[in-house]
Amino acid sequence: MFTGIVEEMGVVQVFERQKRSARLSILAKRVLEDLAIGDSITINGVCLTVTGKTDKELTTDVSFETLTVTNLGDFKTGDAVNLERAVRVNSRLGGHLVTGHIDGVGMIRDRRQEEDAWLLTIEIPKDLLRYCIKKGSIAVDGISLTINQVTDREIQVAVIPHTAKATTLGLKGVGTTVNLECDLIGKYLERLLLERGSDAPPQKVDREYLKRRGLI
Repeated sequence: MFTGIVEEMGVVQVFERQKRSARLSILAKRVLEDLAIGDSITINGVCLTVTGKTDKELTTDVSFETLTVTNLGDFKTGDAVNLERAVRVNSRLGGHLVTGHIDGVGMIRDRRQEEDAWLLTIEIPKDLLRYCIKKGSIAVDGISLTINQVTDREIQVAVIPHTAKATTLGLKGVGTTVNLECDLIGKYLERLLLERGSDAPPQKVDREYLKRRGLI
């Protein structure tokens, strides 16, 4: 389990495509301090297992399934990546609960500055929109962010100066892709409702109340 609080940006040293999978080596520093072979780490929000380590880099294997559902297959030597080690049970949960299991890939459609923050408009797969609510959480390339607005195809998030400096979102422009992981709680609630034989709550929804609360 992760929090979506990126610890450092690493650099892709090797991305070696194999027949159906790939091998990935990342230059890093801070995350290597207590990292062991077999540990989990997120790379741009994707949970991977550390298969090798030196004092300057870590190595992971990337499965065919991961290459299919994420943007890791686009990696090139020299690319910056977001890194986060698994959370400790005695640590503060600074972001939100993130599993590192990517739901889909989005694309940045607009990027504009408002005062000291960057507003990013991200087009996301239509089937993920039902998990997005105003003021809800989403992980974008492994970064815990709050959703400002939701439309029928896009979400908008704000990136503060610290996040822009400490993560790859400060480098990504219009037309680039991002890995998306929707809030875990919404997915569990949907599953429970479907198990009851309905995809809607059992009682009538007060739409005016939801609007006032900014939930729709």
